[in-house]
Amino acid sequence: MLNNQGFDLWANDYDRTVNISEENNEYPFAGYKDVLNYIYNQAKEQIGSNILDIGFGTGILTNQLYNYGYNITGIDFSSNMIDIAKKKMPDALLINWDFAKGLPEKIRSCKFDYIISTYAIHHLTDEEKIKFIKSLANLLNTNGKILIGDISFETRKELEECNNIYKEIWDNDEIYFTADEIKNALNDTCYCTYIKISHCAGVLTVTNN
Repeated sequence: MLNNQGFDLWANDYDRTVNISEENNEYPFAGYKDVLNYIYNQAKEQIGSNILDIGFGTGILTNQLYNYGYNITGIDFSSNMIDIAKKKMPDALLINWDFAKGLPEKIRSCKFDYIISTYAIHHLTDEEKIKFIKSLANLLNTNGKILIGDISFETRKELEECNNIYKEIWDNDEIYFTADEIKNALNDTCYCTYIKISHCAGVLTVTNN
């Protein structure tokens, strides 16, 4: 698993690496742009809304929202990626923080219309994902949404089939979620829907019940 130093070293080539995989329609980034476009179109429905981006990286997605006047708060643990994103979004609140530790104190009392995360939550264990999503739900305004786009699958069977196809390059340090398991774990507190974008990616939408 990449730590923050690993992401710092990868920062300058990150976008190019993603593009190669996405253009070839291969794991891990098949459907990457479609995932971002789906989340962008969902988040821009409420003009001027407050948006929290978890693991924003170089700011590919949030920069588009920022340019249209949305209020951006972001969390990422790579200082180099933050430096890249800061040049694109100088007035955004970008926090250097490892969300595996939970939420930074600075935003725990804040409220957001949309909380988005793309290709980041797979660094948490399944148990940590559930706990973290529940903590994010507490930050939502009324009618707010959590939008999580990542390498993911509808069922455990689909995940295993993809693993078998790409077993030579499969990253065993990353923990990809399956929609049905997430829904079952959250159904007592949250309402979840999932849209499949590619053979190895999709978007989970979470709202408070």
